[in-house]
Amino acid sequence: MVDLATTYMGIRLKNPIVPSASPLSADLVKIKQMEDAGAAAVVLHSLFEEQIETEAEALAYYLERGTESFYEALTYFPPMEDYRREPDEYLEHIRQARKAVDIPIIASLNGVTPGGWVSYARHFQEAGADAVELNVYWIPTDFGLMSYDVEDMYVKILRRVKDQVSIPVAMKLSPYFSALPHVASMLDAEGADGLALFNRFYQPDLDIEALEVRPNLVLSRSSEMRLPLRWIAILYGHVGASLALTTGIHTPEDALKAIMAGADVAHVCSLLLREGIGRISDLINGMTLWMEEHEYESLAQMKGSLSQKAVADPMAFERANYMKTLLTPESTITL
Repeated sequence: MVDLATTYMGIRLKNPIVPSASPLSADLVKIKQMEDAGAAAVVLHSLFEEQIETEAEALAYYLERGTESFYEALTYFPPMEDYRREPDEYLEHIRQARKAVDIPIIASLNGVTPGGWVSYARHFQEAGADAVELNVYWIPTDFGLMSYDVEDMYVKILRRVKDQVSIPVAMKLSPYFSALPHVASMLDAEGADGLALFNRFYQPDLDIEALEVRPNLVLSRSSEMRLPLRWIAILYGHVGASLALTTGIHTPEDALKAIMAGADVAHVCSLLLREGIGRISDLINGMTLWMEEHEYESLAQMKGSLSQKAVADPMAFERANYMKTLLTPESTITL
């Protein structure tokens, strides 16, 4: 019997397939379906600090509006301090998810302010989350910022959160750092329990008729996993943090590649949105069948076997690959 067990952020998982943050995990029924399909853990949909603050400000506005019109109006509502500003619904969702399933629940936070990152992460822990993923989605548009400033912001966010919580903390990174290995090393040194590569920065589109900037959601394809695949292969063995590949996992072969590159888990999202939660079972069964056919006994046996430090030609992950690709004969190009 093939052993698919792995360890992510110190948490033992029965297999490496973990649904990543998406609207699917906002539904308890769907979380249960994920568990039934074989998911080893679930990353909940992200809580956005701006959303919480906007709702709180709107509540304050409508509660206070007109309270000075006549003296009785002051008694209409309780004072503002009686209304909780914490993300009540999200915290209750964590509690209910922990009761509904036996697999680990990883909360996801997309903060804005230093205090917000810390406060909400602490609330997640108190609600029973097994771990927290810090989904840092930030576009540095300030022309005065230097690359060091951007990197330092990530480090400070992690440091503040780690000082306040005891559950494992993962950092979900973008691929747009000028020196990603250095950033990964700094976060590793600050105690990051996991690094999720990569945050998929959805690019806006332009509506030339309405003259507006519009959001544009395009689900991933298998080919998009090559970017995180390369960097996980490069980072493997150089950082102590767990590695999660999170973009482009659509087939059992994709998941196997992630593990061979050095990932501990394969995060899945677009596949489930496009083809349904049941595809989790197909991934797991496909991985098991391939490993049996190729006489692998465990996931640990193959982990990192195609990382940069393990392959015969380490330069294949660097400039040599670029040269070979451009010199590929036209007749062999895959269209």
